[in-house]
Amino acid sequence: MGTDKARLSYHGISQQEVLYNMALKICDKAFISLRSDQQQDLGSEMETILDRNEFAGPFNGILSAHASFPDAAWLVLACDLPLINLETLESLIDARDSNKDATALATRASGLPEPLAAIWEVSGLKKAIEYLQTAASSCPRKFLLQADTQLIFPEKDEFLANANSMEDYKRIKEVLNSK
Repeated sequence: MGTDKARLSYHGISQQEVLYNMALKICDKAFISLRSDQQQDLGSEMETILDRNEFAGPFNGILSAHASFPDAAWLVLACDLPLINLETLESLIDARDSNKDATALATRASGLPEPLAAIWEVSGLKKAIEYLQTAASSCPRKFLLQADTQLIFPEKDEFLANANSMEDYKRIKEVLNSK
């Protein structure tokens, strides 16, 4: 995309601030996962967890959080989901099955779990570490597809729309401005 997606503004403040504030409404604590080179750009009002660089891709942040608090389940939210809302997250929490490895949002169109809009249970996080030791892929979605995952479908698939390009950013801004 050419820019830090967490710093983009869809709602008048950075996306990381939007998600952090949203998480604080439904969780006891919230953290921003970041690389060490991103730390100086973040205000001190947000708690952070630095990536440990032990795993590739999104698993790096997820499992860095797990290493910091190994007995906690984690609500994981990606900064590139600008249409996700509090009601959708509340429905995810309400439908959580702590006996599964994860409870994930999924679109009706794909039926695929969104690992970065999910509640990862301790059991699932431990299995993910084992999975990464032998798997050919470090993709969290591929892990959730073979794990015991509860799928939750939001009211609208658009709530899980990713913004991965400037074209996506402009399209989503238009959607938000039309509401």
